[in-house]
Amino acid sequence: MKQVIMVVVVLALAAGLWAQQTQTQPATAPGAAAQGTTQPAAKRPPQAKTQPEFDAYNAAKALANNPPEMEKAVDDFSTKFPNSELTILLDRDLMHGYQAANNADKMLEIGRKVLKLDPDDPEALIGVAEVLSERTKESDLDKDQRLAEANKLASHALETIDTDIVVPAGTPQERVDAYKGFLRSSADAILGTLAFNASKYAEAEGHFRKSIEAYPAQPDPVVVLRLAVALDQQSKYPDALKEANHAVELTQENTPAGTAARHERDRLIQLTGGIPESSSPSPATPK
Repeated sequence: MKQVIMVVVVLALAAGLWAQQTQTQPATAPGAAAQGTTQPAAKRPPQAKTQPEFDAYNAAKALANNPPEMEKAVDDFSTKFPNSELTILLDRDLMHGYQAANNADKMLEIGRKVLKLDPDDPEALIGVAEVLSERTKESDLDKDQRLAEANKLASHALETIDTDIVVPAGTPQERVDAYKGFLRSSADAILGTLAFNASKYAEAEGHFRKSIEAYPAQPDPVVVLRLAVALDQQSKYPDALKEANHAVELTQENTPAGTAARHERDRLIQLTGGIPESSSPSPATPK
């Protein structure tokens, strides 16, 4: 399972980038029309119908750093404005808030609410799939159903990333492309993990490589480590050692991911005829 700190860092990045995209125009003010978006599909940013609705939206959004309080505000908002287009934006922000707080149960609950409003929302598809893939236990009676759902959702996210992200007008294309790359990387990481846990190592290798290629500016050390192990399981030892060394570079010593990366590296050095290093330079801190 991906280490909690890495989950928080990566998912916080997703929430932060979306916040940057929507900070200037988090939702369209009453009566305003969406113009000049970079979306290939016809989706437009949600719009408020009245000024009080727009003000209530902004008040609830301001509580994003306190998910329980924001959830109360979102419930109040939904009661006062039951047909508001802005509800999905608040629910998505709330999902990311619970992500950052590492509250998987609430993240799953709110993510499912988003998908009821929009079953093609790539952020919610990935968020729900992430929880199902990482938090499902062998002892869960519904394990097979949960993992099948995670696979279905992550696969669907790859189909909707280009068509169902609502981009505010004026967002630089490079930021849009980077965020889409991040989402693709996340979806393939989930699919790779599902295949890895099912001992489908060749399939896992393919997804992990796609995950790293989709967002090369910030490779996930856990994905790199899992790629190394998937290659190891296929007896592709030189390639596995290369990825294990990369995982070591991306992690700190005496952390769960860092310790696992160094054990894997040392095992592969022995398998390829080398001698494990007794010590190594301090690795770069994951960003």
